[in-house]
Amino acid sequence: MPLPAGDPAIFEMSLDQLARHWVGANSAAAMTAAAMTGADRRAQLFGVPGSLLMEHAGIAAAAAIHALAVERGRWAKGPVLVLAGPGNNGGDGFVIARRLAQAGLPVVAVLVSAEPRPGTPDAARNWDRLAGVPRVTRMHAESTRELAIVGQGIEKASVVVDALLGTGVRGSLREPIRSAVRTINGARAVGVPVAAVDTPTAVDLTSGEPSDPVVRADLTVTFHRPKVGLRTRRGAALAGRVLVAPIGIPAVADRG
Repeated sequence: MPLPAGDPAIFEMSLDQLARHWVGANSAAAMTAAAMTGADRRAQLFGVPGSLLMEHAGIAAAAAIHALAVERGRWAKGPVLVLAGPGNNGGDGFVIARRLAQAGLPVVAVLVSAEPRPGTPDAARNWDRLAGVPRVTRMHAESTRELAIVGQGIEKASVVVDALLGTGVRGSLREPIRSAVRTINGARAVGVPVAAVDTPTAVDLTSGEPSDPVVRADLTVTFHRPKVGLRTRRGAALAGRVLVAPIGIPAVADRG
């Protein structure tokens, strides 16, 4: 089976079809956040570039978001709003923005960070790639006020994408991420579906326990293998439907 970046047919599939298409990943044993971090690092040591892992992840999530929008009758009803943090979770979000724009949908990609550029090389590279892409509007939101502006008219969005934070959340969220989570939950409250990348922001991938505030998603696309935290009672309730997409981590890199 081709990996997502080489599998254009995934953009013609429903959520049920994607689950069957990725049955190997969806039916694998669940892993902790630490095990996933280790597998990702070892994959890169074995020669799989981090940029390629991010490309597969973002394209897989974009296909699932397309399927979610079609299923909810919202495809092409308005722009997709991608709220992206400064790390690699945000980098996945920038790939999502690029791929959905290529599929013909307007996208607003918002870097939610006190800094004007993402903080990791792969995320920064994908942020830069969005410059000049047709149908993509890039924004930088570093404050509560700017996020309030982003949230105006949010009910017109087709889908809101949570690409703020992946693993490693401890304690209450800080600004501007905190306000971004409230923006996402405000969108869901008015009927806009929410898709989370890897995990809903502030849901621990190992324990499933949330921080405050926490994103409540309709769909979560996680990668490589299921995550233990998304199978707990609280994690599952916040994640919504969960799909697991392969991203090319070789078996030799997967120990935990």
